[in-house]
Amino acid sequence: MCGIAGIFHPGTPKPVDPNRIQAMIAALAHRGPDGDGIWTAPGVGLGHRRLSIIDLEGSPQPMSDGDLTISYNGEIYNFAELRADLIAAGARFRTAGDTEVLLHGWRAWGPSMLDRLNGMFAFAIHDAGARALFLARDRLGVKPLHYVELADGSVAFASELKGLLANPLVRRAPDLSAVEDYMALGYVPDDACLVAGVKKLAAGHFLLIERGRGMPAPRRWWDVDFSNRATGSTKALGEELVDRMRAGVRSRMVADVPLGAFLSGGVDSSAVVALMAEASPRAVRTCTIGFDEAGHDERTHATTIARRFATDHAERVVDPDDVALIDTLVAAFDEPFADGSALATYQVCALARERVTVALSGDGADEALAGYRRYRFQAAEERVRGLLPAHLRTQIFGVLGRHYPKADWAPRPFRAKSTLLALAAGGGEAYARSVGVTTPEVRARLFSGR
Repeated sequence: MCGIAGIFHPGTPKPVDPNRIQAMIAALAHRGPDGDGIWTAPGVGLGHRRLSIIDLEGSPQPMSDGDLTISYNGEIYNFAELRADLIAAGARFRTAGDTEVLLHGWRAWGPSMLDRLNGMFAFAIHDAGARALFLARDRLGVKPLHYVELADGSVAFASELKGLLANPLVRRAPDLSAVEDYMALGYVPDDACLVAGVKKLAAGHFLLIERGRGMPAPRRWWDVDFSNRATGSTKALGEELVDRMRAGVRSRMVADVPLGAFLSGGVDSSAVVALMAEASPRAVRTCTIGFDEAGHDERTHATTIARRFATDHAERVVDPDDVALIDTLVAAFDEPFADGSALATYQVCALARERVTVALSGDGADEALAGYRRYRFQAAEERVRGLLPAHLRTQIFGVLGRHYPKADWAPRPFRAKSTLLALAAGGGEAYARSVGVTTPEVRARLFSGR
């Protein structure tokens, strides 16, 4: 990963203090150990911390080409094809990496360039000719980007909140709505932030700030299209899924540095490792962490997969109660994050960093393929809701749910309180309750002070 930061004056082009940009990217040094750079011009300053993956020596940032300058974090998997298209249209390249493709792509296609990109990214392009700053984030928000309007009229942005907090003009006050989000979900979603005034640029959005036109609202450039329903047999759709995964894994294996994978032994990480082994002429480097507690230790499954695909495997036993890492995790996340898996993720990342520069991971399969048990419960509840009108469900199940004792200690058939309350509610409200870390009733008591 890399780190980006910058300041832009959308009003008059006031000078930007390069020391302020330097302080912002210094706060992001962990994102880019291979180098840094800053660039300033009237009314704008960009900074960059680099982790080199492709074109190790040839693509320093911020990168300028004529009236365009970019600071970019990410990887464009189809950059070679886009580069060929741009060369055919007359573009002349000085480097072999994907950064310059974004510069020429902006010049050729403007914001519609985003539709052509296959990758993960967050970047800022300053267009001196248009007197504008363009901020963009990838479809799924893999790469982070925060921004804030400051008291002097400028807009500051950075990959992480800590980069913005290095700017003395950023106020350190809590956003109470974001606190509510955290208490409900266990994390702070896009586009909110716990620091008042700071926003996350949401996944699949861009922000085009033009000098003299004020601060615009972010614009969505991509969203999931659920209207296009796939057709075909289960076998055919399964084969299509594997083909898409194979193409996705191969595209992510393009790197000029050592590459490996996290391996838990679960379906998602095992599938990624299998496809990497299929595509690689060398043994895939895999990393696994384990625990002394048998109920939480997945090393046996991981070892089975590692042997099956002849990987160069490494494992490490860690302490799940290692409180010494708490401060490290808090510093890494910037905002509260109520998921204990962060500890394991940090540990496997630390192991992987000793062996590789880039690691692929399998994640999201349960969400994409409805693997969690809650999806089956939700489907069953929806069938029950279809049998009774809403007002009857509210009267019957609502009364039962409010009076049924909460018995988390009891066998599952006797823990009916949450199910009864879910049946009394609409599908959306019930699902929100099922994934929430606290109920609305608990939050109401918490915030009321009672």
